[in-house]
Amino acid sequence: MAIRDLTSERLFLDGDLAAAKLVELEAPQAHYLTGVLRLKPGAQLLVFNGRDGEWLATLTETKKRGATLTIGHQTRAQEASPDLDYLFAPLKRSRLDYMVQKATEMGVARLRPVITERTIAERVNTERMRANVIEAAEQCGILHIPAVEAPVKLDDVLDGWDETRSLIYCDEHDEGLGPIETLAKLTSGPLAVLIGPEGGFSDRERKRLVGKPYVVPLSLGPRIMRADTAAVASLAIVQAVLGDWRRR
Repeated sequence: MAIRDLTSERLFLDGDLAAAKLVELEAPQAHYLTGVLRLKPGAQLLVFNGRDGEWLATLTETKKRGATLTIGHQTRAQEASPDLDYLFAPLKRSRLDYMVQKATEMGVARLRPVITERTIAERVNTERMRANVIEAAEQCGILHIPAVEAPVKLDDVLDGWDETRSLIYCDEHDEGLGPIETLAKLTSGPLAVLIGPEGGFSDRERKRLVGKPYVVPLSLGPRIMRADTAAVASLAIVQAVLGDWRRR
């Protein structure tokens, strides 16, 4: 694995990347580079798009409402991301921002908001979620950009579930094995983690979940965690036991 440069500025670009390509930046990104970071023509930075790896780019021209980058050489090839979905009941704005950023840092492939019976914040700004995903990826040297899906009711999610994907359901009522022992029983394959709302799942939802053959109830210990804390705890355990942390 290539050594990550965590000292250079990084910028996410939507378009394809290739050596010697010219990239015209629109006003917001141009302002970020020249007005916020105070970069001048000739300055170098790292760019990525979630598909083509990471590249060294040079700021070659600045304009009143734009700027031009010239793509140089590739610094890192695109890395495979774990096939890991993160499903969660939406939270209020600041805590949702935090959770989305941390889930991105933890290496999830998809962010899937689910509406449960006790969900309070049912309105989800997916554009804001994607902005938080990109910011986290830029700051942490991540090459993969998790997909952000629209909110779906939990019952509809379960009705359409692909049963080849194990659904790790964080259950405060589970009194079985510890989390590491529970996950060690799973075979490799596509995974998903589900975190409920602050009030927990309803009895009906819990009964339906534990009745599914692909659902794996997981205890996170004796303490009740906030949903954003549970996100970090559960994803850390899953990545350590079943994900790409094992080869680091």
